[in-house]
Amino acid sequence: MNLSLCDKLGIDYPIFAFTHCRDVVVAVSKAGGIGVLGAVGFSPEQLKEELDWIEEHIGDKPYGVDIVIPQKYEGMGDMSAEELEKKLWEMVPQGHIDFAQKLLADHGVPEWPDGTTSMGLMGWTEATATPLLEEALTRPGCKLIANALGTPPADKIKQVQDSGRLIGALCGKVKQAVAHKEAGLDFVVAQGGEGGGHTGDVGSVVLWPQIVDAIGDLPMLAAGGIGNGRQIAAALAMGAAGVWTGSLWLTVEEAHTQPAQKQSLLDATSEDTVRSRSWTGKSCRMLKNEWTEAWEREDTPDPLGMPLQGLVTSDGIRRTSVYADRGECQKVAFNPCGQVIGQINQVESCRQVMQRLLEEYVDAVAMAGRMLPDS
Repeated sequence: MNLSLCDKLGIDYPIFAFTHCRDVVVAVSKAGGIGVLGAVGFSPEQLKEELDWIEEHIGDKPYGVDIVIPQKYEGMGDMSAEELEKKLWEMVPQGHIDFAQKLLADHGVPEWPDGTTSMGLMGWTEATATPLLEEALTRPGCKLIANALGTPPADKIKQVQDSGRLIGALCGKVKQAVAHKEAGLDFVVAQGGEGGGHTGDVGSVVLWPQIVDAIGDLPMLAAGGIGNGRQIAAALAMGAAGVWTGSLWLTVEEAHTQPAQKQSLLDATSEDTVRSRSWTGKSCRMLKNEWTEAWEREDTPDPLGMPLQGLVTSDGIRRTSVYADRGECQKVAFNPCGQVIGQINQVESCRQVMQRLLEEYVDAVAMAGRMLPDS
């Protein structure tokens, strides 16, 4: 395996695990990879609580934090988070809110106890993501920052690098990877269209080598379609410096995923995902269900841009997560995942997953080696 990033981060294997679960972050890092906590959806206070727990349990192992500062979003400008949220709410049609709430009610999803119908901006803007970044940079164990949408602002790149940490960003196009390099990032995460969450159109096997050629010696982490050691071997053979995994950790023992939600993921095939703007306002891969289909009909509202759609749907995100086993919740639940979900059909611990990945990788490399003619 290419160990350049491993040496910089102090990890054994270049296996990066993106997750919203703190237990998974700790377990993967202790098993020799590096867990990366997705911070979107956390308030600064909630992120502080999560990072306190991670720092207490992870020992001397490193971890990362993933934030979301899109390059473009509705209402962009220099204003406080409170001013921005007020401005954005004025741009949200009541019909969109009513439509989302009716979908949840029609499928028996319980209302939130305090009666609120939104979680707010959830870190989808620079104004709301900056406090999360600043919290992460107070933690000695946090060794890398990743931006999930676009090249981070120049001042954020400098802030992270001046702190002695690495900073990278995801991309789905060659031109985006080049922009990351020109901005001075330390690594690029190239995610093929089959990946979960916000993805582009180009498949991984086509995208990865093109980006490797375009960015030269800048490390590229391969994302999208990584679920076993054979796929890791393929990614490294195409020039990747490591792999960025996400769907792989949704169903592990340590994941906070509710049993009903976890079962939906275990039962899914690779044909059961769809790219939809119905939850975040940007094209995002997830399990298709009655929610995604409802927003596609001609007689229903069109999804708004980011972060407006998130204001409409954040209540649905929390309710379908917490009440995953109630009513027909899974028919309208937000289950972001990649097409690789079709090969994930059993519950394993993080350590078991890491061990399996390494064994499969070794076997794949050995098999490829046997194909070479004797010298």
